[in-house]
Amino acid sequence: MKVIPEQDIDIPSIVSSLDKGAVIVYPTETCYGLGCDATDAAAVKKIFDIKQRQQEKSVLVLFPDHHMAMKYVEWNPTLERISGIYWPGPLTVVARLRSGMTLPQGVCALDRTIAFRISSYPLVESLLYGLQKPLVSTSANIASMESPYDVASVLNMFEHAVNQPDIIIDAGSLPHHAPSTIVSIDHGGILTVLRQGEISIDP
Repeated sequence: MKVIPEQDIDIPSIVSSLDKGAVIVYPTETCYGLGCDATDAAAVKKIFDIKQRQQEKSVLVLFPDHHMAMKYVEWNPTLERISGIYWPGPLTVVARLRSGMTLPQGVCALDRTIAFRISSYPLVESLLYGLQKPLVSTSANIASMESPYDVASVLNMFEHAVNQPDIIIDAGSLPHHAPSTIVSIDHGGILTVLRQGEISIDP
């Protein structure tokens, strides 16, 4: 595990590593996240191995903006409305993939839905615009263990693990925010709140 202070990050270098299948630990507006190129099936599987989590329990992805999200998911007036109010920020939406679009198992659920959000963390935004692909974002912890808010917790958790992240971006201690709010939007545009989190949303 290579640890790099956030202030020393070279975005093109990290993007190149992601393009080659690397798994990174990075700060988000909630906790430290575990991420990879969400279109790379081998890298996605590596994340599940690191987390010791069943691949049937899909992980969410981040987009840099709603324009990229529109290329992947079925867009509708409900999504358009909430994207203008709550994004970027800690709102995760579960929606169906567009017809003809595919993503690896573990990102795409069996019902062809994905969970996604648009991050408000500047470093994440820079990585996404450099990568030009969605980025997996799942808490950087082994399944059943607590989500980490500092790099020491990440290092302690994975120190003796068989499967480890490749790169850790150290942004110091993150404030303890609530998890993201999660909603689902069905084919007809009906919004259902699945989990109230950092923000309160009006259906």
